[in-house]
Parts: sequence; structure tokens; C-alpha cells
Amino acid sequence: METIKNDLQIQNPEWTLDLLQKHIQYAVDLEFWTIPFYMSAMYSVKDRSSDAYQFIQTAVNQEMLHLQSASNIANAYGFSPTFNVPVYVGKNVPHLNFDLDKPDPRPEYSPFSAEIGPLDLERINAMRLIEYPDWDSSDKPDLNPDVTDYGNIGEFYLALRDGADQLKDKLHGGVKQVDLFSNFYRNMPAMTITESGRRGFYQVDLLIKLITDQGEGISKAEEDVQEVLQNTADDKRQELSHFEKFIRIKTDDPQATYPVKAISEYTDEDRRLLEILQNHFSGLCKNLEALFNGENPEDFFRMMLLVGADIQNCWKHEITPVF
Repeated sequence: METIKNDLQIQNPEWTLDLLQKHIQYAVDLEFWTIPFYMSAMYSVKDRSSDAYQFIQTAVNQEMLHLQSASNIANAYGFSPTFNVPVYVGKNVPHLNFDLDKPDPRPEYSPFSAEIGPLDLERINAMRLIEYPDWDSSDKPDLNPDVTDYGNIGEFYLALRDGADQLKDKLHGGVKQVDLFSNFYRNMPAMTITESGRRGFYQVDLLIKLITDQGEGISKAEEDVQEVLQNTADDKRQELSHFEKFIRIKTDDPQATYPVKAISEYTDEDRRLLEILQNHFSGLCKNLEALFNGENPEDFFRMMLLVGADIQNCWKHEITPVF
């Protein structure tokens, strides 16, 4: 995808439908990126009853909900999102530039790594940075043609909300909407966009609030998730945001995780396990594209379960998952 920067030559332009659609696609990219990153850290923990495992698991489930929400918004504004295999390199979180955060949270949450790995200090700090809520949001962010001009996800979504509001006349409800989570959120009025225009924008706004209140942080730390946005089914600490859950993962008493071999020690069997994971994950990407393009892939849930089992199998064989 070409960069947004080349689309406009003026500073802080008005939103166009093309720019809004690209921003929404980037939101989908970012939500999708977090899922393998969080899942890999989660499955590296040996004790599945531990708070660390449980906290990350509930965050993963909600990231899937956020992915659905962003994808439903995409279809309401005229396009179905694409799903590519995320890239995990160095300290790069897609479409964000932590240099622009005010205050900059990195000194407090370092060292950190955006590479796939076991649940350790670097991964925990990366999770906290991604979900960091205590930035100065007093000013409404302007549209940035280059999405990396956003310092954090909360600011990104505030800008996206403003664009969606400006272009609500382009919004059409009932288009390729997906709802996999209503049974877990009994207080939510709707998980899909069924209305058009202004009334449809109220539904878009609710989905953006769902994303930012649960995780990708606009609410300040230690503020509870609003009751209407809480998981009413299987989250014992539904009032806690992702940031608060990650803060409660102890770093002074690390979780027991599976040991990791050097790549030079991988056997043919290890490489076969990685290939199986990559094939299943590629299939999941195709299923997600089909699901949010109005199709009904029969093996979607099976593929989700297979990817999780593959990740855990990699750790049990002391190899780091690769997607």
C-alpha cells in the first residue's frame, strides 16, 4: 500500500474518503499486529492459571473484538479490509511513532521489544507502551497524511473518529457486518453498524469508544472500563483496561516460561513445526479477509484454534514462533 504522505501536499487537509479508508485499514493492521504478539507471549507461560496468562488472554480476546469493530467500520465506509502477515522487527510497532508521545513513556517502560518472544520484561514493556493511556489528549488531533505522525493508538483513533464524523454522509449501515461477540457483551447496544449517515455514525462512535476504553488508551490509567463496554461473560476483572492488566503482571517475580533454543540448534522437526504454524496463519489471514468480505469461511474457528495450538507447540519444543 502506498503511503498516505503522497496523497496530499497541504498540511492538515480535510478528510477525503480515500484517506479515511486508508486510516481504517491501518487500524485493522495495528489491531491484527497485536494478536500474534500477545498470543505468543501468553502461550510461552507454563502456568495457564496464573494472573499473567489470564490477563493477556482476556486482552487477546478483546483485540479480536477490536479487529472485528475496525473491520465493521471499514465495510460501513465502503471497503473490505485486507489481512497480511504482520512483521515483528526491532522496536517497530506499525503506524505509530512513540517519539511523538507527550509525555514520552519509553523511559519508564524500557527495555522493550516488538519482536516475537516469550513473556519477559521486554515484551511486557512493549505491551504497556502499545496500550499506554496517560498521554496529553487535551487537543483534538488533526488529520496526519502520514499515519506514523501519531504517537499512540488513542490519538490515532481520535483522529479517525473525526474523519468518520466529517464523512458520515458516506456511511452505509448493514454492509458485510460481522458479530461474533454479542454473547460476551450483554450491555452493549450493538456490535455492528446497521444505520447510515448520522445515526450510523453514533454506532461507529460506540465501536471506537469500545476499542479505546478497553485498551488502546484514551481513558487515564486506573480508570475503570465503562460498564456498558465490559465483558459480562468470562473476564473476572472486566473493569480493568489492557494497560492496567499489563501493569499488574509482576516483573520482579517473572513467570516461568518455556526455554528457547538458539536458531542454530533447530532440528528438521523444529523447522517443520514452524512451517505448519506459518501455513495455518496464512490460512487464517485468508479466512479473515473472506469473513469481512461477506463470506462465511467454514474453517475459520478451526483455523484460529490451530494457530493457538501451533504457537504453544513451538514453545514446548523450545523454538520461538515465526509467522
